[in-house]
Order: sequence, then C-alpha cells, then structure tokens
Amino acid sequence: MDGQEKLPAFWAYTPNDIFAKLHTGLAGLSGSDAIMRMPHAGAELNKNNRFKSLLLFAAQFKSPVTVLLMAAAVVSFFLGDKPDTYIIFSIILISGVLGYWQEKGASGAVSKLLALVKLTATVKRDSTEKEIPVDEVVPGDIVLLTAGDIVPCDGLIISSNELFADEAAFTGETFPVEKKPCVIEASAALSKRSNAVFLGSHIVSGSGIIIAVNTGSNTEFGAISKHLESRHPETDFEKGIRRFGYLLMEITLVLVVIILGINLLLKKPVLDSFLFALAIAVGLTPQLLPAIISINLAKGARRMAEVKVIVKKLSAIENFGSMNIFCSDKTGTLTMGKVKVQGTYNTMGEACEETLLYAALNASFQKGFDNPIDDAICEANTQNLQEYTLINEIPYDFIRKRLSILATDGTTCIMICKGALKNIMEICDTAETGNGEIVPIANISAKIEERFESFSAAGFRTLGVAYKRMQNAASITKADEQLMTFKGFVTLYDPPKPGISDTIAKLTAQGIALKIITGDNVLVAKHLGESLGFKNTDVITGDDLHNMSDRALLHRALTVKIFAEIEPNQKERIILALKKSGNVVGYMGDGINDVTALHAADIGISVASAVDIAKGAADIVLLDNDLEVLIKGVNEGRITFANTLKYIFMATSANFGNMFSMSAASAFLSFLPLMPRQILLTNLLTDIPEMTIATDNTDAAMVNKPRKWDIGFIKKFMVTFGLLSSFFDFVTFGVLLLLLHANEQQFQTGWFVESVVSATLIVLVIRTRNFFLKSKPGKYLLLATLAIVIFTLLLPAFPFSGIFDFVPLPAVYYVYIIAVVILYLGVAEIVKAVFYRQLSKKR
Repeated sequence: MDGQEKLPAFWAYTPNDIFAKLHTGLAGLSGSDAIMRMPHAGAELNKNNRFKSLLLFAAQFKSPVTVLLMAAAVVSFFLGDKPDTYIIFSIILISGVLGYWQEKGASGAVSKLLALVKLTATVKRDSTEKEIPVDEVVPGDIVLLTAGDIVPCDGLIISSNELFADEAAFTGETFPVEKKPCVIEASAALSKRSNAVFLGSHIVSGSGIIIAVNTGSNTEFGAISKHLESRHPETDFEKGIRRFGYLLMEITLVLVVIILGINLLLKKPVLDSFLFALAIAVGLTPQLLPAIISINLAKGARRMAEVKVIVKKLSAIENFGSMNIFCSDKTGTLTMGKVKVQGTYNTMGEACEETLLYAALNASFQKGFDNPIDDAICEANTQNLQEYTLINEIPYDFIRKRLSILATDGTTCIMICKGALKNIMEICDTAETGNGEIVPIANISAKIEERFESFSAAGFRTLGVAYKRMQNAASITKADEQLMTFKGFVTLYDPPKPGISDTIAKLTAQGIALKIITGDNVLVAKHLGESLGFKNTDVITGDDLHNMSDRALLHRALTVKIFAEIEPNQKERIILALKKSGNVVGYMGDGINDVTALHAADIGISVASAVDIAKGAADIVLLDNDLEVLIKGVNEGRITFANTLKYIFMATSANFGNMFSMSAASAFLSFLPLMPRQILLTNLLTDIPEMTIATDNTDAAMVNKPRKWDIGFIKKFMVTFGLLSSFFDFVTFGVLLLLLHANEQQFQTGWFVESVVSATLIVLVIRTRNFFLKSKPGKYLLLATLAIVIFTLLLPAFPFSGIFDFVPLPAVYYVYIIAVVILYLGVAEIVKAVFYRQLSKKR
C-alpha cells in the first residue's frame, strides 16, 4: 500500500504496522517517493478546475429571467422567427463570455495572492526536516507537530510530549484532547481515538511526531465534507447584495406583469409582447453584477497586495472598508514587537544573575513553540548553559500559564518553572531571599506582589521564576508543579513603535476606534495606554468580565479602550458584544489563543509570522505587522466598496429609467418602442464601460469614513435618477414623434442611440459627488465610455445594423439627440447636488 487507498481504523495499529503498510520509516519518505505518491494524495478536497470552470461559465446564465428569455427565443425559433432567436442568443452568449472571462481572471489573480501566505507543515524527507505546503503532505510522511500547527492529515502518534489537540470541529468538545502513543480499538468513536490526530484540528500545546496515514478526501474531514458543505457566516456585504437582489426582483416582477398586461390589452402579438416584457426584465437586471463584484474584489485584492495586505476571503474586503472598531493585542502592532529583558531580580528586587540563568535554561530548553519572550531571555543571557542537559519538559499552555523543564548538570537534577507571576506563586511553598535563605513564601508574598506592581506600573511585563531540586528524576508531569521555591522576577519591555500615536490618530480620523485586548496585567496595559495618548485609561479586566452580564458588557465595551488580563475565551465575548451593538469589528491576532476571536470578528486579521492556525482562521494577512499597512488596506477596501456601489448606482438608475420609459411608451405607441434584440443590445453596450469601474479613481470623500450597505439610500438614488432619466426619455419621444415625425424604425433607432449615449455618459456624472469635470475618471473607464459613445453614434450607418432593425438617421436627428443628452447631463448635475445636500442635512 502506498497511500492510494484509504487505510481504515489505522488507530488500531502500532506505528510499526503502519510503517510496513505504507513502506516508510522514522527517516521519512525519499523525495522521489513522495512525488510518486502526490497524484494519489487527494490533498485538496473536491479540486477539479475544469469542472469549476464549467460551473463558473454556466453561472453566467443562471438568472431565471435569462433562462425564460432563452426559452422564449427557442419558441420564437420554432414559430419561424429565426433571426430573433440567433440575435438574442448571441447577445446573451457575448454577455456571458464577458462575465466569465472577467471572473475567471479575477479568480486566477486571487489564487496567486493566496500562495503568498500558504500554510506549511514540517516533515522528514530523506532523513532531513523540511517545510512543505500542507497540501503536499502524502501518506507515509513523518510529520512534526508543535503548538500552533494545523494538522495536515489523519495520522498516528509516534511520540508526544504533553501534546494537546483541539478537535472541537469534529467532537464539539471545547477542551483540548491529550494525544499519546497507544493502540485503540478499531470500533472506538472519534473522540476516543487518543493515539491519532485528524485533518482540520490544530495543536494547542506540546509537541509530537506522527505518521501521515490518510490525506485529502480520504480523511475524516474529507468524509464529512462530502455530506456537509461548510459555509462561512454571511458578511455584511453579502447580506447587502442579497437584499439588493430581492429589491430588483420585486421591481422586475411588477414591471413585467404590467407591461405584459398592457400589451395584451392593446392586442399586440402575444409572443412579441412576452419577449418584450422579458427583455425589459433582463434590461432592468444588472446582469454583470456578479462579474463586476468579482472584478472589483480581485482588483482590490491586487492593490492591497501591493501595500502588503493579502486577502484570503474576497468578500472580507468590503467588511475591511466598513470596519469602525479595530481590536488588537499590543505586541508587535502597537509596540516594536522586539521584546527585551529589562532586568532579572531576586525576591528583594535586587539584580540577580542566577535568576537569569534559571530563566535562560527554561527558555532555551523548551521545545513547544518559538515566542519572543523566550528569544529575548536567551539573547540576554551571557552565562554558559552547555554543562546542562535537558531531561524533560512540560510545555506552556494557556490554562496553567507556565512552562517547566527538568535539566541536569551531571550531578544534580533541577526543575525550573517560568510563567505568569500569580501562576508561579500558587505552586510555591517557599521563597529564596536576597542572601539565599529559604523562607515560607507566605512570609514575603506581600513584598513579592508589591514589587510586581511596581515593575508593572513602570510598564514592564513581569514573569516569575521558581525551581525545585529533584534527585535522579527521569521525567516530570504537571503533578510535580508543586512545593517549589520562588526564585525571582524577569522583567521585559517592548516600547511603543515610533510614531504610533500619529498612526492611531489616522485611524481615528478615518472613523476607526482602536481597542486594546491583552493578557498583560492591568498596570502594564494602563501604562501603554497613557504612552499612546489615551486620555481615558479606564480598563476592564478578565475578572471584571467574569462578574459582568452580557448586557452590561454590551454597554461598557463601547466606551472602554483597554481590556487587560483577558483570557483567550473572553476575547470572543468582547468581539461579539461589540458586534451586537451594530459595529463592524476587526480583530488582529497571531497566536493560538486568538483563533476564536479571529473567527468571531467581522474581519479576522493576522500577520505572515503568525502560527498556522491563526493564519488559517484569518480573512486577511498582513505581510508587515504595522498599523500603517492596515490603514492602507482599509483605504483599498473602501475604494473597492465605493466602486462596487458606483456600478449599482449606474446600472439601477439608468436601467430603471429606460425600462420605466419603455413600459409607459408601450401603452401609447402602436408599435414596440424597442425590439427585444435592441433592448438586449442596449444592456450589453452600457455594461461594457462599467466593467472597467474597478480601475476608476475614487474621491477622497468616499473613503474618509466607514460605509455600510444602505438599501434605503440605493432605492432613493434609483428612483431619483431613474425618473430623471425617464423624463428625458419622454423628451426624446416628443422630439422624435412631434418634431421629427419619425416612423417606427427611425423612432427605435433614434431612441436606441439616445438611450445608450445618455446611459453611458451619465456614468461620468453619478460616479462622483463632485462636479464631474472636477473629478477625473479612470483612464480605462473614460476610454471605454468614449468608445461606446462613438460606436453607438455610428452603428445605424453600418451595413450590419439591419440585423437589429436599425436604419440610417438624417443628420438633424443627431443634432437633437446630442442636444437632449447635453441638457440631460446638465440637469443631472443640478439634481445630484440637491440630492446630496438634502441627504447631508438629514444626517
């Protein structure tokens, strides 16, 4: 067996049995063997690019109205009107191909960006440890796991050291599960398989070595995914699009019924009337909206990548721009992120080299996961540690908040524990004084706490160090963390970043409130807040949260800027309270203890140096841990949101006006105001410039504060500018019928030209709140607009225009049409100014 097939009940085997079945060993696979197994690994679930491409193409035609129109065109074909059928299908196909091409390109661009933050796993290949993408792990690989890693496969434990995994996704169990080598019955439930780990879980603490047994669709996660489709919570942007879709459906349904009824009452041909009504429905629907959204989001993702912000979930871009509360830990974001040891002290507060020695032994020997505190202690140490050898360790976890190691110098075994002061003191019964005397800790606990508060008030993070000498011990367990001697303090500092106060001021100016959520003690947190210029340093602590109702937190969380001594599960509670108040909340975290908060936030933000599980949970990953990068990303998110709204304003106002005009005109004209094929061509031509909207320039006023979906505002905009468009359509009708005495084909040709030219040029007006000549449009939008205007003006003169029943127009027609369009643009500018002025008064 080489990994091609799923190995069931592998937890009932020993590691040696699995080695034999998968033809591997502790040295791992060879590189060539791994490559041979790769095609069979099934590493990416349900991956079929060709099938996905076909689905994406088919999705361009999934609108019920479009399907009805195609069905009606088929009926028309069998009734003898073949030209209409060909033309309607051609226009729908061209529109679909344009949408598919744009969405496909957008998807490809995003895939390339995601590769920049690809998750990796540590495996043994050719007896050497190496990092590989998690989707390249194959059956037979020897995988090394440590705290923060995402489990890349279903695997059997070979060895472990206090290894705990979070399997809540499978079992619903909120507490981490300990994993160790053993043999479990084949019939054991997943929650009882303590000798195995599974794809989709992650390591909370400790370390271990496993053999990869099943990967991809052969895993437990793969089996679940075949039956259950995992869905992310709907974002505010997605909710807005859905509500907007409902609005259009309601308007479309009403118009279709009215138009069809009027035409049938006037005894016009049934099939022509039905096609006309469906064509109007298609014309009212912004068919390219999905493509435009994809283009905008992909373009936004590329622009954000240029400022070192990688978007993993495209729909999060709009939420990023709408964010009005940003929650973050302090380390690396507000501070330099380069922790330094300020000093090491005994219980009397005197400098003590031996305390540094003990702390350095603890920090250098720990194998759990790299962290800046242990790195800083190792860097500060100048003493020789080579005479010591590590015997065993108890890794750090977020419940004990301490780390223990057992080391020997060849003659004596010593257990050293380092961690949060409170958690260290609770396992000590004695303390070492400045002169080396050992006394009951109760005698000096008040002085220890007094010195701790003094260090904290000065802004130093302060850890406790304790030790216990053990005779000939071969290992230690959590039960050994008792009856220890308190040695002293390690103080660390991480100064605020230069200019961070100015950066926070920029966030505030953009309408984003910063809230600090940290595990540090209240005095350190207050000191940081004061150094950042926070005037109100009121703090909520973890203990406060324990005694606070959800309703009280809902109120307090809005006004408090600093949350200190916060436990990992409390972060999620704070985020949810802020969201319930109607805020769009971003949370930035890079550790194992940040995962639930990242999931709970509207926008989960992490950094490239974060642990895998944090990067996996985040929607957005910053390549630089810098708030300036975040601000640039927020701006790009707002630009993307603004450009998406521009398309909706353009499409709905122009389309609504034209369709309303056609509905009304069909009631008094003896012929159809536009043929169905002409309506579809109108829709196609007006959509082409709008496909470039993602490249448009955006006014500063549109990105200076968070903006959310406002369906009421969209309705007002659509009705106001739709009726204005419709008014000038009636002006055009009057000119064509009363002044120029146009016949049926001249009327249809003349109105088609006016309709397309006015709907295309009005884009330049409504894309900005400023006077359109003062707001420079994007190059591609301007070129596409001019190209469509010129093409439309010349179209009636082209030989093939007869296919659409167009006829050449006399020059006088163009004079009147251009005059109407210029007047329309001028009046639209005036209406726009009044519209936004009234809007600002109401707000």
